[in-house]
Amino acid sequence: MPRLLTRVKSKMSIFAHRKARGMLDGEYGSVFKGRSLDFEDLRAYIPGDEVRDIDWKASARHGSPLIKRYVAVRRQTVLLITDTGRNMAASSLGGEEKKDVAVMALGVVGYLAQRHGDVVGMVCGDGTASRSWPAKAGEAHLERLLRDVNDGTALTSPRSSIVEQLSYVARNYGQRMLLFVVADEVVPDAGMERLLRRLRAQHEILWLTVRDAQLAGPGVPGSANSGPEDRYDVADTRFLPGRLAASEAVIRAYAAAQEQRDGGREAALRRLGIAHVHAGSSHDVVPAVFTLMERHRRGK
Repeated sequence: MPRLLTRVKSKMSIFAHRKARGMLDGEYGSVFKGRSLDFEDLRAYIPGDEVRDIDWKASARHGSPLIKRYVAVRRQTVLLITDTGRNMAASSLGGEEKKDVAVMALGVVGYLAQRHGDVVGMVCGDGTASRSWPAKAGEAHLERLLRDVNDGTALTSPRSSIVEQLSYVARNYGQRMLLFVVADEVVPDAGMERLLRRLRAQHEILWLTVRDAQLAGPGVPGSANSGPEDRYDVADTRFLPGRLAASEAVIRAYAAAQEQRDGGREAALRRLGIAHVHAGSSHDVVPAVFTLMERHRRGK
């Protein structure tokens, strides 16, 4: 059986030829910049230093501004969080199963973390239960994480609910970590926002949404039949007859609802200060992760 991590590395190699070497690594390295650091000593202020790093009490005693210097903790913990419910076995916007896009995204971030000497753990599951993997180093460990997501996601799985996985993290993890969340097109409600605000106060959070296939409009990209075939909504197990899916009125209503959902998700994550991107296929993942880390660094 082909190794999933080999597929991830192949995608990253293609991306590396299109971008300057080290840009993706550089963005990952900036995620924890200024955070999770141990105090080392004080030095004189130099124009351009961060004002937030000034030790005001020491500066008052010294008579001139002093900057607190820190040494980075050698090893950070990255926790991959994803949904393995039946929603993630449905088709993505690009025609693949959404779990394939999720595996690629988790693999890219996990591989970057390990290249930087960080350890990677995972929490995954569906709307009924979550399971966890301890944070470890090594490609064999990362391969096992990806294999769990790949093999544990099916149309016969229980319903999806990323809230279950986020709640599991809130209950069981006290150490400060980088949380990388991969989910479908969920729109946070008030309860989920409260949960995310609690997590955001303790952890760094990055969020990638996997785009759903279009239920209304032309056939699924990459399929042999692009005509008005029947559609099946995995989330609520209902069929949408092809003739209705091709109706102009249904297409317009679906597009309006999609825009409203996207707007609600973006607004909620922006309020919480969580950087967010979306990917419709595995080909979108590497540039999406690059953009995600850049947005996180800039605080957008």
